[in-house]
Amino acid sequence: MNEPTHLIHNIRLTEKASLLSEKNNQYVFRVDPRANKLEIKQAIQELFGKKVVRVNTAQYAGKKKRERRADFGRRAHWKKAIVTLARGEKIDLV
Repeated sequence: MNEPTHLIHNIRLTEKASLLSEKNNQYVFRVDPRANKLEIKQAIQELFGKKVVRVNTAQYAGKKKRERRADFGRRAHWKKAIVTLARGEKIDLV
């Protein structure tokens, strides 16, 4: 779990995430649910080479989903991290 690529699953490209990146220099990532803020900060700095000022996280419970008539399942729990970069720092998403 020490590998940065294992902690950061993907970047979330939504309308809200786009506004955050333009206005507040914040980027939204889907991360491993077991990762803490310090590990996320170090992983972002190592992967992208940018200075991270702050990390906010939110936990999401997996939704219940139904298969066929009576089979119920559950999607996996996941965690979102909103990472604030230092002034002048940007992550090129292209």
